[in-house]
Amino acid sequence: MTGRRIAAFDFDGTLTRRDTLVPFLATSCGPGAFIRALGRVAPTALRARTGRTHGAVHPRDAGKAALLRELYADRRADWLASQGQKYAATLTRRLRPEMVEQVRWHREAGHELVIVSAGLRTYLEPFAADAGFDHVIAVELEADDAGVLTGELQGPNVRGPEKAVRLRRWLGDDQPEMLWAYGNSSGDTELLAMADVPVWVAGRKRDTTARPEGAGGRVANPQVG
Repeated sequence: MTGRRIAAFDFDGTLTRRDTLVPFLATSCGPGAFIRALGRVAPTALRARTGRTHGAVHPRDAGKAALLRELYADRRADWLASQGQKYAATLTRRLRPEMVEQVRWHREAGHELVIVSAGLRTYLEPFAADAGFDHVIAVELEADDAGVLTGELQGPNVRGPEKAVRLRRWLGDDQPEMLWAYGNSSGDTELLAMADVPVWVAGRKRDTTARPEGAGGRVANPQVG
């Protein structure tokens, strides 16, 4: 009996051509509200980048958490879910064609497909369900017992080391027979380092040789096994 064969994909810049989070924030809350929220969180982001915040939170994570708090605190969780469903329907046209083919190859080979992203689960989960993915690991917003968003994240931002932490948590004690991982930035380094077949996605096409230090060895062809 063969073990699990899993393909883990970063989303923004890997499956898609560019970022999808910022457009969702502006679309769901309105451009005006988004711009005003950016202005309010700018001091927090600046303090984080200059090391004037407490703890070891990455500056990007601190700024992102502050922005999400400004935009979504006290909104209804069911409203956010509805916004996510509508936005998910627009994501197909943002995908890289070559990565659509790569996903199709994994799916037809019977591999499990998982998205590991710093994007929001509210739109990635409905997208993943329609696209044939088996699981989504992404950022979730906390809601209280009344279904109102608190503005806080459920756990750390899903980037950098947290991607590997969350993927290992999902795997539990089950070590896959083969793990492919696809990423495009330094925030994917630890995810790629976990993989038997790490694939660095660069520029306009999949680059199977160049990848950040520590991401794994060179790959002649990711469609193996």
